[in-house]
Amino acid sequence: MATPLPTSVQMSVSALAPACLPAILQVHDLSFSYPGRPVFTGWCADIHPGLHWLRGANGSGKSTLLKLLGGALPPLAGRLQVQGVDADTQPLQYRRRVFWCGPGAIAFEHLRAPEYFGFLLGLYPQLDTTALQAHIQGLGLMPFTRPRLRELSTGTQRKVWLAAALAVATPLVLLDEPLNALDAASLAYVHAQLALCAGSATQAWLVASHEALGAAGLDARPLQLQLQQ
Repeated sequence: MATPLPTSVQMSVSALAPACLPAILQVHDLSFSYPGRPVFTGWCADIHPGLHWLRGANGSGKSTLLKLLGGALPPLAGRLQVQGVDADTQPLQYRRRVFWCGPGAIAFEHLRAPEYFGFLLGLYPQLDTTALQAHIQGLGLMPFTRPRLRELSTGTQRKVWLAAALAVATPLVLLDEPLNALDAASLAYVHAQLALCAGSATQAWLVASHEALGAAGLDARPLQLQLQQ
């Protein structure tokens, strides 16, 4: 359960999640500030398996939150645990339980898509290669395996990252604006996959998106997260 903070900025997380299952992610007293701008102060939450939709205005802290949870930003204070693995005392083990897909250019852009997937397999040995091939097909990536990632369009880079996210099988998956720049067919495919993620008993999906999540976002239970600005 989240601890509300006294602030005018609010983000809502909608979740289709079996709350009776143990929490995947536990956040204890998380605090973070940019110079002159506090974002989180003493925020606590338990994130259970299933799909969680993070919504809020631009600048309200959605991307910052995902970067903190993914290890891309260090918190000023607080404790993050994924299935009991502590981000501070066991950073490598923590990072291998979390997959973060950001809104910017894909990392390791000098690689080709198959090389990138091979690199990820070394980091995440649980990555389901059969599922990965299905997602490559579903997202229409087969014609784009030869160019280097930096030569691909923003939407195609996003699809490479999404194919990995859908197959990586980490307990926690963080997706920041995953639907941006997708073509209609890929958007429908991702909506369908997110609907499946909503019923997961082994993974928590935290998705920050201005766009609706399709059927996965319908009838979701709201959980209010209030953040400082």
